[in-house]
Amino acid sequence: MVALSVLDLAPIVVGGSAADAFRNTLDLARHAERWGFTRYWLAEHHNMPGVASAATAVVIGHVAAGTSTIRVGAGGVMLPNHSPLVIAEQFGTLESLFPGRIDLGLGRAPGTDANTARALRRHGDLDADSFPHDVMELLTYFREPSPGQLIRAVPGAGLAVPIWLLGSSLFSAQLAAALGLPFAFASHFAPDLLHDALGIYRAQFKPSSTLAKPYAMAGVSVFAADSDAAARRLFTSLQMQWVNLRRGRPGPLSPPVDSLDDFWSAAERAGVEHALRYAIVGAPDTIARGLEAFAADTGVDELMITAQIYDHAARLRSYEIVARSI
Repeated sequence: MVALSVLDLAPIVVGGSAADAFRNTLDLARHAERWGFTRYWLAEHHNMPGVASAATAVVIGHVAAGTSTIRVGAGGVMLPNHSPLVIAEQFGTLESLFPGRIDLGLGRAPGTDANTARALRRHGDLDADSFPHDVMELLTYFREPSPGQLIRAVPGAGLAVPIWLLGSSLFSAQLAAALGLPFAFASHFAPDLLHDALGIYRAQFKPSSTLAKPYAMAGVSVFAADSDAAARRLFTSLQMQWVNLRRGRPGPLSPPVDSLDDFWSAAERAGVEHALRYAIVGAPDTIARGLEAFAADTGVDELMITAQIYDHAARLRSYEIVARSI
């Protein structure tokens, strides 16, 4: 049995608001808790009109306060955008408020375009090469303070918040292996290096005080409905969102449509189908077979399910089908 978790971008839909997105996020988290999902993660993105989870730690607090048992965390915080000390204090605060329930997933990409990244960081350095150093610094802040340590995370010191490394390439797989940390691969939008990254992570893994053996997660987009046709229709919202992003026109999540023939070019369609090739779309039997096959093919310990579905009731139904499929 592979563990199932939720990745939520707190989607802002056409005709909706960020406030609506946050209400829907909390409602989905409460349902996910009842359905037995392991954790509920939110992702940091900026300058994205269709994503409400930019202030990721704040939304995590909102979800954790409205639930009671499910783990809640970041999938992830884009560490180059922040001081490691600030992140340690934020997640130390969350862990103090909700002990034993907080995860901190770290990414090295900006989670936005270059201009927005500069606005976030307030300087021109967009080099992610400092990521390993920043991860090490952050790990230090969560340990018990050393004698004479000048800078401490308060709260944070000694809380040992679980840290995950996230990636869509080989870099974070190597770093997670070297540090003995759990690793999550973003195969829901960057499928090409999935197997290579998992292979490197497992082959190079060094046991640590955190993990005795590798623990890997993979992201999967799942669009489930009571029929294959209904699920394929729900999927068009994500397909349109992906094309609009590539056209440089990101926007709120659009309602689904019956056909995309007049929406995209052949090249755009091929690009979307390539990027989203691990998406599992269909009725309950289709979903069960797809998840089983993906889990068997990758050997991952956990699947992180994401679903950019316009209608909230349909999104709830999709996750309910997923929960009952494994």
